[in-house]
Amino acid sequence: MDRKDKPIGLFDSGVGGISVLKEAVNILPNEDFIYFGDSANAPYGTKKIEEVQNLSFKAVDFLLNKGVKAVVVACNTATSAAIEQLRQRYVGVPIIGIEPALKPAVELGNKGKILIMATPMTLAETKFNKLMKAYKNEADIEPLPCAGLVELIEAGKLDGEEMEQFLKIKLEPFQDGNIAAIVLGCTHYPFVKKQIISVLHREVAIIDGSEGTAKQLKRQLEGYRLLREGTEKGTVKIFNSLENNRQIIELSNRLLNY
Repeated sequence: MDRKDKPIGLFDSGVGGISVLKEAVNILPNEDFIYFGDSANAPYGTKKIEEVQNLSFKAVDFLLNKGVKAVVVACNTATSAAIEQLRQRYVGVPIIGIEPALKPAVELGNKGKILIMATPMTLAETKFNKLMKAYKNEADIEPLPCAGLVELIEAGKLDGEEMEQFLKIKLEPFQDGNIAAIVLGCTHYPFVKKQIISVLHREVAIIDGSEGTAKQLKRQLEGYRLLREGTEKGTVKIFNSLENNRQIIELSNRLLNY
């Protein structure tokens, strides 16, 4: 098989990276995709760095064994903890990461705080702190750790009282102030954008890194001359470390069409 015709691999700590997969499918509709969700080990955001790195190596090995031509780390935590190590180990394989979309939030120029909702590990990592320092003089940036939110989404609890209460508690301190924008620093979180707006009772700019990551994927494939030729619509295959768990596959497919 010509390398151009091989699939693109994506992985995440669970189902969240499907938000990136959706954008990638939109931007590269004739490519084949293989998605691996590591729901058996979710969430990554509360684990030690070394553990996240090891899980990331296993995920990439899984995808490479499926014959992928490129890998998207569709997980903010794994990108923060392991992207450099992955690129060092898998030389010659385009490996694209994701990071909180702080730059576009700052460029909006809105008055008020920019809230960055993310896992505790993402917010604690050097990579994120360098990003935040780069914009500290241009915007009022407020990191908002959201331990527990990934678990709710992994359980398929996108709507309902439990999700509403979680978001109310997290966002209550900012209800009376101006929010310039909310940056979603975890690929799970885009699936609750509507719920965030509902809890705030007003329209707020909500930005995530999925589109930017998908565009970077396309640029990398162009650079490596790996873009698939032709116009035939590509396929998507979804795998999960919770083998034989019909519910997680059903949730994955539901989110892909959400």
